[in-house]
Amino acid sequence: MIRGVRGATTVHMDDLDIIISATEELVAALIKVNDIQAEAVASVFISTTNDLTAAFPARALRKFEGWTYVPVMCMQEISVPNALKMCVRIMIHLNTELPQSEIKHVYLNGAKVLRPDLPNSLAL
Repeated sequence: MIRGVRGATTVHMDDLDIIISATEELVAALIKVNDIQAEAVASVFISTTNDLTAAFPARALRKFEGWTYVPVMCMQEISVPNALKMCVRIMIHLNTELPQSEIKHVYLNGAKVLRPDLPNSLAL
């Protein structure tokens, strides 16, 4: 069965190194808390708010061993008034037998405010 594993983080500046580093930190946390193996990943969608244009955050995934062939797509979030700025969001489509309630979603930095309603999410 395919499940979605969500995460998000924010950055303080539209800078290539900062965006890649923040995305790498987020992906590492998602991999760790969900024990994700690259072979179990069907695909990954990564979005950014429209104020982040300096980098494709998908480049961060290529730093992880075994993730070379994982299909990744970057896109831009809908520009909603008063929405969280400078935000990178990720959705990993994972083949797993875990029920939805056991998937751990991760929210870092300013993105901690996005899903306080999820009892199994981690705001690190």
